[in-house]
Amino acid sequence: MAEQMSTPRIVAAYLDNFVGRTVTIVGKVTQLRGDQATIDADGVVTILLNRDSHLVNGNAAQVIGKVNPDLSIKALSTRDVGPGVDMVLCSAVAELTHRHKEIFVSEN
Repeated sequence: MAEQMSTPRIVAAYLDNFVGRTVTIVGKVTQLRGDQATIDADGVVTILLNRDSHLVNGNAAQVIGKVNPDLSIKALSTRDVGPGVDMVLCSAVAELTHRHKEIFVSEN
């Protein structure tokens, strides 16, 4: 059986705890510049986009990617989830996953 990869949900404040690991982050796209995007996920996060990324400025985006030493995220997968996302709820879910790590985060 294949081992399941853990991609913990984070906000910007947790980036430095996950350098070199794959994470899931949801934020509002605030800027698009070529192969980079900036999102607001309770703080500014730079996303290094791949060719399959099709994000819209002002919409929320879910990014699964690897945290780089400079605290940017190299996107493995991106999804535009539209303008109607409750960002307060997204942040609360990320916070709960860290408060209850035994349920949500596996140490790979």
